[in-house]
Amino acid sequence: MPADERPGLTRRHWLFAGLIVGLLPQATLAQALPLRISNGARRARLTLILGAGQRYAINAAAGPDRLIIQLPELAWPAAGLPARGGLIAELRFEPAASRLTVLLSEPARVRLRPGPAVPGELRLELTPVEEDAFARLVRAREPLLRGSLAATARARPLVVIDAGHGGRDPGTIGADGTLEKRITLATALELKRQLEAGGQVRVAMTRTRDIFVPLAARVDLARRQEAALFLSIHADSAPGARGASVYTLSDTATDPLSEALARRENNADAMGGLRLPSVTPEVASILLSLMRAETQAGSARIARLAVNELGEATALLPNTHRQAAFVVLKSPETPSALVELGFLSSSADEAALRRPTHRARLAQALARAVEGYVRA
Repeated sequence: MPADERPGLTRRHWLFAGLIVGLLPQATLAQALPLRISNGARRARLTLILGAGQRYAINAAAGPDRLIIQLPELAWPAAGLPARGGLIAELRFEPAASRLTVLLSEPARVRLRPGPAVPGELRLELTPVEEDAFARLVRAREPLLRGSLAATARARPLVVIDAGHGGRDPGTIGADGTLEKRITLATALELKRQLEAGGQVRVAMTRTRDIFVPLAARVDLARRQEAALFLSIHADSAPGARGASVYTLSDTATDPLSEALARRENNADAMGGLRLPSVTPEVASILLSLMRAETQAGSARIARLAVNELGEATALLPNTHRQAAFVVLKSPETPSALVELGFLSSSADEAALRRPTHRARLAQALARAVEGYVRA
C-alpha cells in the first residue's frame, strides 16, 4: 500500500459518510451513498458511490483553489467534511446546486483513478501541479472530466499507437544524427507503458522494434482490430519550425507546412482504397460518408485534448492543431491523429527529444489525452 494511502483516514471518513447517510430524510431525491477518501500530500484519492447511469462534470476554480464536481441531485446535508493533512483541505456539498466542492491545500490536477472502472463509482485521483498549470485548468472552456457512470464493466477500448518510420525508412535525421524512427519508437513504447499502467485501455503497436511497416498495413491493423483510436507519432523537419503539433485528416491542407509534411510522410508508400463487399456503390458511398463524419468528430476531439495536454509538457508550434491529407489518417472507421513531437531540424527540439525524461513527459501528456478521450 502506498505511503499516502492512509487506512485510518479512509476508515474514519467512511464512517463519517455512513453517519450522514443514516441521518438523511426520506426524499424523492437520490440518496447520497458513502464516499471514500485517502488524503496524501503527493496524491489524494476520492471515491463517490453515486449509482449507475449518473452523470458528472468537474471544473477547476481559483480564489481559493478548488475543484467543483457537478453531481446528480443528492439528498446530502451541507455540512463540510474536513480532510486536512493532504491535498484535500475540505469537502463542501451545496445541496441547492447539487455540487461538491473540493478545497485544495495546493494546486492539483484531477483524473479518473487508474484501473478498470467500477460500476456506479466515480473514482478520482488528485496530484499536485504548478500554479501556472492549474491556472490553465481554470481557464479551460470545457470540463476537465465529465461522463456517465457505467452500469456494468465495459470492455476496455483498444488504442493503436503507430511509431512512425522504421527499418529502411529512418525518417528525418537531425543535425546531431538523431534518427526520427528511434525517437518515435522510444516515445511510442513509453506511451504504451503509461497507458497500460493506467488500465483504462488496451494497446496495440504497429511496430515494437526497428522494422519497416507499410502505411497501408498500419491503417489496416487499426481497422482489423476495430480500434477506438489511432495515434501516429512523428518528429519531422521543417525550416524554422519548432514545437509539438497535432494533425488530423483533411483533403485540403490548412497551410503549406502541413501540406509539405503530409507529402513527405505519404511518400513512404501508397495505400489502397477501402473495400465494402456485398453492397452497391451507392450504399457504399453513403456508409463511408456516415463513418467519415463520426470519425472526423472523434479525430478533432482527440486533437483538442492532445494539444491541451502537450501544452503543459513542451513548447507548441503556433496554430497547433492543423489538417492535411496524411495517408495514415485515412481510415473512415477509426478516429485518428498524427502527433509531431517536435522538429529534428530544430536544434532545441532535437536536444530535448534525445532526453528520455522529455520523451516521458510527452508520453504522459498523450496518455492523459487518450484517457480523457475514451472516458467522454
